[in-house]
Amino acid sequence: MSNADEFYSIINHSMEVPVEMYMKSYSGLATFFRTKYRPDWENGDPLDIALVGVPSDLGLTQRTGARHGPREIRNQSSNILYHNFTMKMSPFGKLAIADIGDAFIPSAFDLQRVADESLAFFQRIVTRGITPIVAGGDHSITYPVMKALGQKEPLGLIHFDSHFDMAESLNGSNLHHGSMFVNGINEGFLDPKRIVHIGIRDPFAPMETFGEKMGATTIDMDRVYELGVDAVAAETRRIVGDGPTYISFDIDALDPSYAPGTGTPAVGGMTSYEAKRLLHGLRGLNIIGADLVEVSPPFDSAGITALAGAQLMFELLCLVAENRLITKS
Repeated sequence: MSNADEFYSIINHSMEVPVEMYMKSYSGLATFFRTKYRPDWENGDPLDIALVGVPSDLGLTQRTGARHGPREIRNQSSNILYHNFTMKMSPFGKLAIADIGDAFIPSAFDLQRVADESLAFFQRIVTRGITPIVAGGDHSITYPVMKALGQKEPLGLIHFDSHFDMAESLNGSNLHHGSMFVNGINEGFLDPKRIVHIGIRDPFAPMETFGEKMGATTIDMDRVYELGVDAVAAETRRIVGDGPTYISFDIDALDPSYAPGTGTPAVGGMTSYEAKRLLHGLRGLNIIGADLVEVSPPFDSAGITALAGAQLMFELLCLVAENRLITKS
């Protein structure tokens, strides 16, 4: 098949817009990566990978606005085409991938109810054998996704962030955007010895020692620069091993010069190129789900944070797609 034939085949198979309109990124329904919109995902043709938005930011401690993240990531993802230049592959064509819309969350003011409704939604996805790739929303949305995926076997976790998110309680609550990994360990769906935090430069670190006590590994931002991205990826692969693994990417892992639009920015982070290189170094791992969280459009500038989020979400999609193709074969 020629490159042109492959292009036409992928667009016709996977995209919401006809091939004649594909290059007009400003036109048509803004789905994730212009994929088909499948609100009928439970009743229509089976899916391999579901792209999902979770527009909730009730778990935030500082600047709100991440609830608007999924919509703007969808908008910016129209600028990302079907082919991954570095990985030399496309996630589309051989797998059924679609935007199934946003998670069904009727609650708007009660975070516990939001978490419960999200869990029920993602359990329906997982029981159908579909792999979720999720756009938040604040980081608390990760909790129900991981819980749905980790019911049969505890998950490994690769966590990109400027913060540990290992706070056992904040203001009397153990449900917020810094508690989900503590909860996952305590509830048994995360394996602490297979957790790797990457990019940490957390001003609250002295108060978040739970993960270290439980055996989690931290590769803080200074260590990332000392080792280099290839060595960081190699160490991460060694720790998580071959077991089922989840990737959670908080956009504030990037330096604010690359991602100003987020709720808790921290100076001294990685570049968008370094983040892509780190993700590419994880190829071949058993990635069974992923999320990209904490994009906050009200604090963004020229859409650069949402664009970075969309690009990193595409890299996550490519990692998951490769793993699905290996599993199917």
